[in-house]
Amino acid sequence: MKPKPVRRAAAARGIAIPNVPIEAVFSFLKGTKGTPSWSARDLAETLKLSSGEASKILPVLEMQGYIHPYRNAWVTTTAGEEVSGARPPRFTPNRIEEALADLRKRIREVNGDSKSPYQVAEAVAFGDYLENKTRVQPADVGIRLTPRKGKGSKAQAPAKEHTAQAEFLRGLRGKAATLHVTTYEDWMGRRKNQKLF
Repeated sequence: MKPKPVRRAAAARGIAIPNVPIEAVFSFLKGTKGTPSWSARDLAETLKLSSGEASKILPVLEMQGYIHPYRNAWVTTTAGEEVSGARPPRFTPNRIEEALADLRKRIREVNGDSKSPYQVAEAVAFGDYLENKTRVQPADVGIRLTPRKGKGSKAQAPAKEHTAQAEFLRGLRGKAATLHVTTYEDWMGRRKNQKLF
């Protein structure tokens, strides 16, 4: 479910939710795949929220059917896993770290290449590999690109620029099935993460 329907549903029931991007909340739910249960404190620590903000988000997620209470904790439902894009954890954290080391190397190469159309301005990785788990999902990586200034560089239409950046990010990721690389958004830098650049 997209962010607007979640916020609309909460507003219709008179529930005020903090101004936290729903994508950030979904990133937390994604990381709970394979976890028997989790707490409001886990949500707050991962997304760097106050306990009050976290406690306001929980009823909305429960109302949408993404989570349900379990004893004194919470469990992510199948619907929560689907909406968040969770995958079965099948990689070791070491394999993720190796892929991230390779990505760091490619970022340095791109930033040192004057012929590259983009430079990496910011890059962060996040996901369940940052937790104490033996098997994890692919790491999510947010990368902010800036067009390289140079002779002959022309501004592209927004749609073309978006397509060009997406293609560039695919090349930067390489063939690593252990990484999910996407365009950087500000919430990625505010949640629990590992800076790559």
